[in-house]
Amino acid sequence: MGDSGPAVETQCSRRDCRASATWALVWNNPKVHTPERRKVWVACDEHREYLSDFLDRRGFLREVTPMAEFEG
Repeated sequence: MGDSGPAVETQCSRRDCRASATWALVWNNPKVHTPERRKVWVACDEHREYLSDFLDRRGFLREVTPMAEFEG
């Protein structure tokens, strides 16, 4: 009881990466989205920094959370 079913396997958002995602990168483009809107990319350990930097340079990155703790 209390089990919400099988865990969903997520794959890194980096193009051509097939690794399992271990991080949730929460972002928002203020020119397109309302302030409360949140989009999510997921990343493996290898690509977390690359994808985070990409979003942060544009001012889009809001938070980086381990997938085990992500409630999105």
